[in-house]
Amino acid sequence: MNRKAAYLGIGVIFGAAVTVAAPQALLSISPAAYAAAAETYRQLNLFGDVFDKIRNDYVEKPDEAKLIEAAINGMLSSLDPHSSYMDAKAFKDMQVQTKGEFGGLGIEVTQEDGIIKVVTPIDDTPAAKAGILSGDIITAIDETPTQGLTLDQAVEKMRGAINSPVKLKVVRGPKKEVKDFTVVRDLIKVQSVRSHVEDGDVAYIRITQFTEQTADGLKAAMEKLKTEIPAEKFKGYILDLRNNPGGLLDQSIDVVNSFVDRGEIVSTRGRTPEETQRFDARPGGDFSGGKPLVVLVNGGSASASEIVAGALQDHKRATLIGTRSFGKGSVQTIMPLGQEGALRLTTARYYTPSGRSIQAKGIDPDFKVLEDVPDDLKGKDDMKGEASLKGHLANGDEDTSASQAYVPPNEKDDKQLTAAINFLHGVKPSETTSAKTETAAPKTEAAKADAPKSDGSKNDIPAVTSPSDTARPN
Repeated sequence: MNRKAAYLGIGVIFGAAVTVAAPQALLSISPAAYAAAAETYRQLNLFGDVFDKIRNDYVEKPDEAKLIEAAINGMLSSLDPHSSYMDAKAFKDMQVQTKGEFGGLGIEVTQEDGIIKVVTPIDDTPAAKAGILSGDIITAIDETPTQGLTLDQAVEKMRGAINSPVKLKVVRGPKKEVKDFTVVRDLIKVQSVRSHVEDGDVAYIRITQFTEQTADGLKAAMEKLKTEIPAEKFKGYILDLRNNPGGLLDQSIDVVNSFVDRGEIVSTRGRTPEETQRFDARPGGDFSGGKPLVVLVNGGSASASEIVAGALQDHKRATLIGTRSFGKGSVQTIMPLGQEGALRLTTARYYTPSGRSIQAKGIDPDFKVLEDVPDDLKGKDDMKGEASLKGHLANGDEDTSASQAYVPPNEKDDKQLTAAINFLHGVKPSETTSAKTETAAPKTEAAKADAPKSDGSKNDIPAVTSPSDTARPN
């Protein structure tokens, strides 16, 4: 990979020299391949010519490093919404984020057509406490317009010293209400797993994102809940993945393995054999004791969350309740470039155990349950998903409609959670008469899922959007 990057650099800066030398290296290949390769070198030569013209003739002396970085970013962003270039600082920040601890505001943001959009505020962070909502569009940061900024640049502006304030101008909802927030930065320690007992006999576990601590945090929570609920009363588990934008693939695999101990969890398929892999459950990894399981999903559940939901649904190990998930079914591999940062490159699609691809489609729950959205928030918290992102990987018939991503702040108003508790008590959502659990008809066909790949160290599956891999926490 580094050799390829270095060779491209030579092509950019010394285009003419490469073009002269290239035919010597192409004499042994077929005429068609020769022509294609020659055209590529001609285009590199053109790029070098443009670079020289800008460097020599632009009205002001340009920053050559920034020119090259902008060209790299342009090349990658033309591929799909999730491929991008990270400079050395951004790469370091990404590594810090996957550890689950970083400085900032505590929101996941993505970029759509140049607009910085909130995927979800992270629980118990300054952004969540200030009232930032999923779907909010950030138009200015400290009075600097976000139009024209890259996603990384916007995230960088929102980060800063702990206890320092940052001003956000937000546009919210169809009426485009303008709201101003002053949020004080803090050390964001993302506790990715939270748990408590519901109704005295149900183990509730929420995973906010998949960091390096998630699998261990889940096992610790499950062990703790077993001590808090008498075995004879234990009705089952609720795994809440709503508004979880994703994270590390290896962690999502371990989470699934905590509820199943055999069979395939996810597979990836790319252009090369190295990107085509199958990940299976390890025997003896099931910590759940076979207890019933309900998984909650919504329009903000993406990527690694969809791997977990899709695998558990395919294994018929869990019942899914909520709304359709985001639909990010591609794999981003992180490719370090020495001291120059790293590429985040889409290298494969992922598939659930049954072979489903959810790319640009999402996972349909077994029971669709809509939340009652307050009047002042109606239409403001719907997530259009992967299919609405410009340049996304196509996947046949796609669903471009929005999916609800609202979760009530008060549990007593949470119809999806109530439906899950009732289900574990033996009452299916479609049979529930309580006003708190009004539902649509259950889905009869499982959703298609498409999964990212990782060996834990080189793959990153956020979310969101990303909930897509364009999603960035800050």
